Amino acid sequence: MDIIELILDEEMDNAGVEALSIVSDPAIMEQFIALNSQEKKYKFAEIDKERQILCGPALIPDKMIYRRDGDREYYVHFSASTVRRASELFFIKSNQNNATLEHESPLEKMTIVESWIIENPEMDKSKMYGMNLPKGTWMISMKVQDKEIWDEQVKSGLVSGFSIEGFFAQKAIPAKKEEHSAEAIAVDKINKLKELLTPKK
Repeated sequence: MDIIELILDEEMDNAGVEALSIVSDPAIMEQFIALNSQEKKYKFAEIDKERQILCGPALIPDKMIYRRDGDREYYVHFSASTVRRASELFFIKSNQNNATLEHESPLEKMTIVESWIIENPEMDKSKMYGMNLPKGTWMISMKVQDKEIWDEQVKSGLVSGFSIEGFFAQKAIPAKKEEHSAEAIAVDKINKLKELLTPKK
């Protein structure tokens, strides 16, 4: 099967990640965790409220993601530099409030409140949450202010991870490369393909 590297073409106005979707079957095959507050007792009140924050990877560098379009089967992946730049552009373009459910229904009251790139996997805070992710992974924390979405989708277990929505260019690498020539790497001319990184049914 072909291997396609997805890259950023910043000459495109809409290049990069436009939104984060909460999905039942994330293409990067890593689940997020739901962070809840511990019970706290104050002088005049007892607070036992869920913080309603999701934490998990948005993109993992060099992870092969299986795709199928009709009869065509292939893999896509992102380099570490593309992951980092995509995370930067996401905030530069003020997309942190853009969220959907299963890449279909727009969601309100969903905000990315924290974002970071894993620099040292052994020292990263994701370790506190039981995650074992590689260097260069784009991590996010999302605040879910909609109680109905939290109860019906998150607490029920219907969704389990993040999936990006965005526009990327394609750099195709044939599965069977010819010796060591530069011609073995072909650049796909279709550079305005919208990639919804969730397995197609």
